Amino acid sequence: MPSYPETKLRDLMAKVFNVPAGTITENASPDSVESWDSLRHMKLVIALEQEFGVELSDDQVVEILSYPLIRIVLHEHGIDLE
Repeated sequence: MPSYPETKLRDLMAKVFNVPAGTITENASPDSVESWDSLRHMKLVIALEQEFGVELSDDQVVEILSYPLIRIVLHEHGIDLE
């Protein structure tokens, strides 16, 4: 199972949402990240697929509405974050 530093996910999300990496916390969600709208959500999906080499199902695309849920979906694809 591939393993990546957790900062890789935080940095990717910060880039997609155009916010400082420090603002991406365990509680990151559309409620806490002002720029997390539907368009940037789709950009997040594409970025996750490209960065981690996974293909998210339609259900997973809808599911990943928080930092913890993104980690769970990546884990389902065999990606561990340390």
